Amino acid sequence: MHSIAVKSKAEKLLGLFEGEERENLRKAIDFIEEKHGNQVRASGEPYITHPIEVALILAQMGLDIDTVIAGLLHDVLEDTQTTYQELEEKFGRQVASIVQGVTKLGKFEFKDIQEQKAENYRKLILATAKDLRVILVKLADRLHNMKTLGYLRKDKQIRIARETLEVYVPIANRLGLWNIKTELEDLCFMYLYPSEYEKVKNFVGESKKELEEYLKKIFIPKLKEALKLSGINAHITYRPKHLYGIWQKTIRKGIKLEDVHDILGVRVILGTPQECYTVLGIIHSTFKPVPGKFDDYISLPKPNLYQSLHTTVIGPKGRMVEVQIRTWEMHERAEKGIAAHWAYKEGKSIKDNSIYSWLKSLVESIQGSKTPHELIENMKLELFSEEVFVFTPKGDLLVLPKGATPVDFAYHIHTDIGNHCAGAKVNGRIVSLDYKLQNGDMVEIITHPNKKPNPEWLKFVVTSKAKNKIKAYLKELEKDRYLHEGRQIVEKLSSRLDIPKEVLLERLIQELNLKSEEEALIAIGSGKVSKERIYSLFEQKVKEKHREEKGEDVLLIEGLGSVLHAIGTCCLPLPGEEVCGVITRGKGIVVHSKSCPNLHYIQRNLPDKVIPVVWNVSAGKHPARLRVVVKDRLGVLADITSSISKAGANILEAKTKSTSTGKAFMEFLIEVGNYAEFLKVMEAIRSVDGVELCERLFT
Repeated sequence: MHSIAVKSKAEKLLGLFEGEERENLRKAIDFIEEKHGNQVRASGEPYITHPIEVALILAQMGLDIDTVIAGLLHDVLEDTQTTYQELEEKFGRQVASIVQGVTKLGKFEFKDIQEQKAENYRKLILATAKDLRVILVKLADRLHNMKTLGYLRKDKQIRIARETLEVYVPIANRLGLWNIKTELEDLCFMYLYPSEYEKVKNFVGESKKELEEYLKKIFIPKLKEALKLSGINAHITYRPKHLYGIWQKTIRKGIKLEDVHDILGVRVILGTPQECYTVLGIIHSTFKPVPGKFDDYISLPKPNLYQSLHTTVIGPKGRMVEVQIRTWEMHERAEKGIAAHWAYKEGKSIKDNSIYSWLKSLVESIQGSKTPHELIENMKLELFSEEVFVFTPKGDLLVLPKGATPVDFAYHIHTDIGNHCAGAKVNGRIVSLDYKLQNGDMVEIITHPNKKPNPEWLKFVVTSKAKNKIKAYLKELEKDRYLHEGRQIVEKLSSRLDIPKEVLLERLIQELNLKSEEEALIAIGSGKVSKERIYSLFEQKVKEKHREEKGEDVLLIEGLGSVLHAIGTCCLPLPGEEVCGVITRGKGIVVHSKSCPNLHYIQRNLPDKVIPVVWNVSAGKHPARLRVVVKDRLGVLADITSSISKAGANILEAKTKSTSTGKAFMEFLIEVGNYAEFLKVMEAIRSVDGVELCERLFT
């Protein structure tokens, strides 16, 4: 053992167990001492102090021996040469599986930190869905790391504290782990808002003593006397509100610290739920209740299984006092959350409660996320949202995020109900699908087999499940659309190139390493494979067809008649627009659009090289470039490519880039017969919803 301090912590941990469990624990301590060797933490302490402290937190939560051993071993896969097989052989599959679930994806290559963070969250949540003990070990690990955060650099302190407040605190809250949640919140508060932390800490220090005197000598004695007269035996205590909770109250209510009067709350603990309601009546008859300050979490528990009656009354001397009334079983659950009725100890399935339902929703949310940014945002949505309690027509209670609509409700029940949602009734009356559900609403969904998801729904649904299912359905529709457009383009190309479409598609699949005819058609219909690229695969055929179709262009120069010429590749001029000729050595006359920036430069610096020309007639098709800026949305590329096709132009090439600002930048190389057709195409693009800019592109 490294030191007396480490030995003392290890003995404290061992003292919580006996018999075979104690021996298994000692074996795990010896194992980590060997594996972590001389590793030290930033504090300079031997590294094994950390896993021992994590195991102590888990043991004090009353968790089973496998979870405690996993807490001891939680870093060995990540920080030592230990393998999963070695852990499984020595400590069993359950322990090895928990440790693997907690271990970060450290040996993989990621594009950036956000992707790494997102994938680690994904792994952690999926492992937790299989075994809830994974997240309990992770929370204990994070709690001890937060307690020793002072030894790290300031920037690391802030980054870790912010992540803890955004991700791990909400998870602890959802699991009902009140002690871990409040301790993490206060530690985050200290590092993220140090000056505010000190103000609240000093305020509580100054006020606490005087408030304790008031409760012990005035309020609680009067309450005990009232309960004694009714023959009720109760355990009465009080507890201080945590610092972060007090600070949040000042922000939420827009009040000063001096106006927070309930930094200490009274708890009344009884034997049965019936006694809780009886005591509530006694309290309200003894002290004046404050209107709007009563919550019944016994008949309507919170999603994290919390149960209690909350009321605020006016005590002697006009002081407001918050009182919580609960049974001993409720008290145990309120303090320890999911750990208080641990499924592995009681033989219950974790699937029997609302925590599993929330966890399932979280898993669906991250599985439906396509990018690291979307995954993190969906996680935060699931973790941070306040709840609204609603009922099905059969009276079943459902918990949805605040702001949820009938469409969210429909998808929560079943994907098919969401996909065929035609309307909704709330409390017996028809409401709009964007109606925001309220606590106590009874919701009935009206379905119709012909009804399909509407893209507009994405503007008001709030649950990740609804968003992901709607997007998936619309993507399938978009796929059908691309298939249809791909078939039309292949038909035209087949006719134009005089190649059977089966041969054309087979060659495309082979040359572009595509898997199927469907994939090829989608790639063509969406513009991912341009016509220009297809032409290049059948170059000889294209050249022959062009020679047949195009003929000679007619360029007229005053006094000379028609002459041979070349086209300026920088501006790609079109027949029918105003053009100029530039005399160049080796190429003869190169035609430029009058709008071409290169022509303007030559006109300023070499005016003798520029001559007036007229180019009105030309057989065949001519290339032109376009730039489009559009508000990004699902299906916008398909809408724009469709508008180009309907205007009579061919798309040779398409490039698109989406940005974090919600805009998409697109560039197209198209084929038109003349300048008038080009203007028609631009007008068609500008009519597409969300297009902010459509202009000619010069290089």
